[in-house]
Amino acid sequence: MKKIGRLDRPDNFGSAQMFQNPILEKISRTHISIPITMFLVLSAISFYYALGTSINLGMGLLVLFIGYIAFTLVEYLMHKYFFHMEPNTPIKDKLQYTVHGVHHDYPKDKDRLAMPPFVSAAYAAIFYLVFKLIMGDFALYFLPGFLIGYASYLGVHYIVHAFNPPKNFLKILWVNHAIHHYKDPDKAFGVSTPLWDMILGTMPKKD
Repeated sequence: MKKIGRLDRPDNFGSAQMFQNPILEKISRTHISIPITMFLVLSAISFYYALGTSINLGMGLLVLFIGYIAFTLVEYLMHKYFFHMEPNTPIKDKLQYTVHGVHHDYPKDKDRLAMPPFVSAAYAAIFYLVFKLIMGDFALYFLPGFLIGYASYLGVHYIVHAFNPPKNFLKILWVNHAIHHYKDPDKAFGVSTPLWDMILGTMPKKD
């Protein structure tokens, strides 16, 4: 089991200072509503332009759904292989701690549960350009599904850290993420859905 983060503390409250420069420190934080709103607005704009293409709406909605599922796989793979990379060099150690290790040290820091808005906007632009290059006008349907998936991931990640688990089927998301943070960081990489953990064998075992 790899060690993620650098602290050994039972409460995990507080917040880390990531940058000495106060401006960089300020823009490294964001309220969760900002990137979620940004992704949903961009999704709506992309969907609006998609309706003006020659693509059948039924086919377009299928592509949108595929975009959503694609995001859940990207979420899983990024979390497992990038956020939890082995920090075996000073550069990788710094990168891993900056992008994710700090979150494991301070999981209750609500201002660092999402990338800063300018990073999120850059991601969205890159996603669109890549999707457009690969699939042409279908990208206008694929992008909304992908970004809705991203927004749902951010929303779920926020509420599992900010609120108590509900007494319904969604409780599994809280339980799995708690196991990932406090018991076994090599399990439960899916945040918005346990789908890929079940398929790829990283679902936590029931006690």
